[in-house]
Amino acid sequence: MRAVIQRVSKASVTVEGKVVSKIDEGLLVLLGIEDSDGKEDIEWLSRKIVNLRIFNDLRGVMNRSLLDINGTALVVSQFTLHASTKKGNRPSYIKAAKPDVSIPLYEKFVQQLEMDLNKKVGTGIFGADMKVELLNDGPVTIIMDTKNRE
Repeated sequence: MRAVIQRVSKASVTVEGKVVSKIDEGLLVLLGIEDSDGKEDIEWLSRKIVNLRIFNDLRGVMNRSLLDINGTALVVSQFTLHASTKKGNRPSYIKAAKPDVSIPLYEKFVQQLEMDLNKKVGTGIFGADMKVELLNDGPVTIIMDTKNRE
């Protein structure tokens, strides 16, 4: 799994002109899934996300986690995170899992994140043409890949 995690003041997902999910202070997680991803990837990534100390403490030092601030999360599936741009100018998405694999893993990831965060997590609509709007706070953007554990 590959994730782009952005600390946000607010974020929302709109589909066909309707806001389907929105959050205030917290994390927007863009999630890319590949065929080899599984339970271990889900658990590791979720645990890392909720415990990442990227929110400011009273001294302005990034020392607090999503759990510490009682923040919220919004998870959006994004197969383009697995784009390969090695050859030519048109990206290849061969590494991105097809919907029959990625939908169940996406849903399990959201469930795990809700369990680890102990609250409901916002989501986009899998496969829909989504408009994602965010106000990146910082800016703070972290990229994580479960295959590299970074």
